[in-house]
Amino acid sequence: MISLSRSVARANKLSAPCSLVRAYSSEGGAEKKRVQSPFEKVTIFGSGLMGSGIAQVSATYNHSVKLVDLNETALEKSQKYIMSSLKRVAKKKFPESTSDQVKFCEGVISKIQFTTKAEEAASDADLVLEAIVENVEIKRKLVATVDAVAPNSVVFATNTSSLKVGDIFANISEARRPNVGGLHFFNPVPQMKLLEVVKADTTSQETFDKMFNYGLSIGKVCVSCKDTPGFIVNRLLVPYMLEAMRMVERGDATAKDIDSSMKYGAGYPMGPFELADYVGLDTSYFISNGWYTNSELKGNDLVKPPKNLKDLVDAGRFGTKSGAGFYDYTKK
Repeated sequence: MISLSRSVARANKLSAPCSLVRAYSSEGGAEKKRVQSPFEKVTIFGSGLMGSGIAQVSATYNHSVKLVDLNETALEKSQKYIMSSLKRVAKKKFPESTSDQVKFCEGVISKIQFTTKAEEAASDADLVLEAIVENVEIKRKLVATVDAVAPNSVVFATNTSSLKVGDIFANISEARRPNVGGLHFFNPVPQMKLLEVVKADTTSQETFDKMFNYGLSIGKVCVSCKDTPGFIVNRLLVPYMLEAMRMVERGDATAKDIDSSMKYGAGYPMGPFELADYVGLDTSYFISNGWYTNSELKGNDLVKPPKNLKDLVDAGRFGTKSGAGFYDYTKK
């Protein structure tokens, strides 16, 4: 699952943590404090980049992890990705000891069970976290599966970046409503420090505290936010990128000049068009169109997809991953 904010966090390390509730913010150095995790067994659905990253970090901090996907091929790919990531970490952690590097990698990977047995994986979990495709109906089907088999005490979190947490868990059983919330990680999970901890309308304070402390226990800078479109980072980032696109439509400036202005005038590592191409124009359009047509931001021009964005997506120009977006990446 790809999101604007996850990719942006990788490229833009200027995203300063902030909090809606002062008591629940690790800003100001608290991120260096380790707390004991309230969870021992963590089950993650979705073995893509996000799910794999969350599994790696959870296992690194001594959680027993089950990583679930639909087929063995996806899980094998995930295992290779995690091992490759661990090797990079190990080389930095133990630069002069190959044996320690091997021991570290093997120790972490041994804590992760890769499985296609969804119901079995959820049946004894303390925390279930979904990181599957960004489609509310597909997520709801997974919620129904977990709802039927998971322990009553399980905390069920979503890693969504653009959907409302409440919408994903709309059909969950009444007894479980206090135990749901959002844990929005940023890509790549092992490197990016930020974790948005989302309190939905039904989330109990106990559940929120558990999610927040889990985040602290795996070394994240945690911020609390309400269940609003885009939470904190995407809510600010998406309109910024869309307005840059509208500036080009109006003829105010070129994409190149806007990118240069934001890099050399505002200190951003990437301009909005470089960034949009990097994270995927299809992703940008999916999020903005979803907010504009079906969210509390419905009809708000702030998030209305610009015509030039839609035209590029319709033409199959998704950015760097397709070879062209606002810029052409096929030229050497």
